[in-house]
Amino acid sequence: MVVGTRSPRSGKGGGISPFLLISLLAALVCTGTLTAWTQDAAVVYRRPLGHDPQTLDPVRISDTYSRSVSQQIFDGLVQFDQTLAIKPALAQFWRASRDGLTWTFDLRKGVKFHHGREVTADDAVYSLTRVIDPKSRSDAADLFLNVRGARDFREGRAKTVAGFVALDRHTMQVTLSEALVPFAAVAAIGHAKIVPRELVESQGETFGIRPVGTGPFRFIRWDRGREIVLGANPEYFDGSPRLSRLVYRIFPGDQRDVMHDEFLKGNLEDAPVPARADRRSLAADDSHIYVKRPAISVRFYGLNTRTKALKDRRVRQAIVHAIDREAIVQDVYFGQYIFARGILPPGTLGFNPRIAGSPYDPDKARGLLADSGHPGGRGLPPIAIWSSVKRDDIVREHEQIKKSLAAVGIVAEVHYLTNWPAFSKMLDEGMLPVFLYAWHADVPDPDNFLTKLFHSKGSRNFFGYANPVVDDLLTSARSVSDLQRRVELYRKAEQVILDDAPIMPVYHHTYERLFQPYVRSVEVNGLGDPYIPFRKIWLERSR
Repeated sequence: MVVGTRSPRSGKGGGISPFLLISLLAALVCTGTLTAWTQDAAVVYRRPLGHDPQTLDPVRISDTYSRSVSQQIFDGLVQFDQTLAIKPALAQFWRASRDGLTWTFDLRKGVKFHHGREVTADDAVYSLTRVIDPKSRSDAADLFLNVRGARDFREGRAKTVAGFVALDRHTMQVTLSEALVPFAAVAAIGHAKIVPRELVESQGETFGIRPVGTGPFRFIRWDRGREIVLGANPEYFDGSPRLSRLVYRIFPGDQRDVMHDEFLKGNLEDAPVPARADRRSLAADDSHIYVKRPAISVRFYGLNTRTKALKDRRVRQAIVHAIDREAIVQDVYFGQYIFARGILPPGTLGFNPRIAGSPYDPDKARGLLADSGHPGGRGLPPIAIWSSVKRDDIVREHEQIKKSLAAVGIVAEVHYLTNWPAFSKMLDEGMLPVFLYAWHADVPDPDNFLTKLFHSKGSRNFFGYANPVVDDLLTSARSVSDLQRRVELYRKAEQVILDDAPIMPVYHHTYERLFQPYVRSVEVNGLGDPYIPFRKIWLERSR
């Protein structure tokens, strides 16, 4: 959910910017000194992807790998720009009632899906209804529950969502039961893309592997474990992309050193930065373009409270106190990330620079273990830590964690499962006792972190965590109108969560990437890599 102004404004050739307290990112426009742009017969952009996506069906996406690809294939009614303002997409204009309860979107005429049919308001109604439909299993459903009739539909008491109406072929109206935030901001999230009803219904689950949208790139093929290929959509409403193909090369297990080697060989147009790289040298080297921006995310270890050994709060607290996380950020990652004392990242509404996290304190960890009936770790079974990534830096991190835990009497075993869909399935089923995970915001709001992850009914609550005090605080924060009071509630909830220790935050990401020197017009916003508009990118090479 997005925090923003309480008074709705209309969007016309521009839009509302609901993020009052976020001063994150201006556009990055990569410039250079090369003299001529040459348009080859086929202008191909090759980029790495750290895992095979689970699906490319936007409503069902729950990971950054899937979002990175689907974002290029589909459009929503509106979209985030590089400054996180809301801009037109399929809806060219929109307007809101004075009370913020009624929103009307005027769709562009003549826009076609990739299979040739024109987009209509009925498609928009179907697509947003699908986000709420429990059959879709969408992580974003909670963001739309303030739409009138959404709960009745979701709980089977109605066949349609009363608040979604197609007024005519190109006009959709949305009516809310309460105006928590501007609806246009919610409509910009990656799940709320517009899809063709007849194909979704006829293809079912296979729509996610043969997607059809309206976006600047069309789906061509997906060779699992190898690559996903997209082609330019010459009829795109905002102009045909200057790239003819966008190729995602898949490196299962997020093999960043291999990606970097391929980049150096000229086989990729961009690549992530290796952990051990000298950042000052990167910035001074003109053989590539080095991009660094803060990202709205948190990377952490989840402690599954349903696991017998981790049901005891004191055992979880002992684990967190036993590990020197700040040393991991410095020694393993050379300070490239921001050490996370809490959950909410800097730049997010509610971020508390004075949060009382759980500092490294092995003596306190030993005391907590003794209090829990496991002095020196006696009687405590080995703790299984699972990771979907097995890079050298991750392995070094796990070695440090194992040593720290062993120093207080806890035995840890690390398991690697680099097949992302299989890892994600085990996570969904609550089978992983301790798991390495990163959460990148759908929208830059504390609700998207705290409620999504830690409410007892949160759609990404992999921890099995349930605390009625936290539930009450988060529910109250969602409905309160006073901004400062909302911040206070979220901060209280965050502190209770940290005290209960279902999570061990490690760091907040910074977006870092290398681009070849001939890559032009890259824009990166605070939501990170998935939201780069590749339709704007072009390649300039010297003659």
